[in-house]
Order: sequence, then C-alpha cells, then structure tokens
Amino acid sequence: MSTAPRMSTPHVVVVMGVAGTGKTTIGPLLAAELGVPYAEGDDFHPPANIAKMSAGTPLDDDDRWPWLDAIGAWAHGQAGLGGVVSSSALKRVYRDRLRDGAPDALFLHLTGDRALIEERMADRKGHFMPTALLDSQFATLQPLQADEAGVSVDVSGTPTEITQRAVAALRRLDS
Repeated sequence: MSTAPRMSTPHVVVVMGVAGTGKTTIGPLLAAELGVPYAEGDDFHPPANIAKMSAGTPLDDDDRWPWLDAIGAWAHGQAGLGGVVSSSALKRVYRDRLRDGAPDALFLHLTGDRALIEERMADRKGHFMPTALLDSQFATLQPLQADEAGVSVDVSGTPTEITQRAVAALRRLDS
C-alpha cells in the first residue's frame, strides 16, 4: 500500500476497456491504493448475458442496459464514499448511462496493444469471454472524449506498475 496522500475527494472510478486489458486485476489493486471498496462489473451481468458471451456471441445494447444500470446504481450508492468498479464501458452512450446513475464517476481507460491484450486473454483461465470476441470489442470501442472526466493508462508492464500509473494520473486529474 502506498503512503502517498489519498485523493482529495472520494470518487467512484470506473475501470474500463476492452476484454483482457486487466480491469479485474487492476481494479482491486487501485481500490486498495485509494482505500475504497471494489466491485467486479462482471458480477452485475444477468445469467443470460454470461451464457451469450460464453457461447461467443457479443452482447447487444438491449443486453447491456440492465447491466449498466446495475453498475450505475452501485456507483450511485458509493457517491461521496468512493469506490472502484469495472465495466467495459466501450461506447460513449454506455458511459453516459453510467453517469446517469453516478454523475461524478471518473473513468480509467486501460489501453494497450491488441497483440498484448490477446496474449493475456489467451493465458487467463476460467473466464467466460473468449478471445474470438476481441475484434468485436475493438470495433465497438469509443475512447474517452475530451469532455469526459477520466484518464487513459497503458497496460504494458506489471499490474503494480499499471496501478501506480493509474493512481498518478487520477491524482493529476483530481488536482
């Protein structure tokens, strides 16, 4: 755990990015560094979504709305307390939907080279998202725009290095 000062306001940070960027790895590490709770975005998916993705079928927007609303409700409940939650949040409209529930949420976009991300996806065990869906994830991705509160951090390096870059970027955003 870092001895650096905490962020001045306890924000809810949504760790976003395509599958395989490390949201589930970096999210808990970031939460520990910030001293706030972590929620795994995949846990908010209804069983039908997980079955669809496990079968190699991308979700459509109708599948995503209830999932995004559930994440937004959790984030709203953490307003003023802080928290970290993972969500692919690939499209601007998805991030807008999350902000409907949690207007002060910040986004941490984990970015990286497609080959590195595919390699990491291939190495992970027990996850329902197959590497076959990576192309659809990149095709859907709309990076953070200038008017969105958030930062982008490259996922090369170790989880500790990525987390430290994320904390530094969020602190700069907060100042």
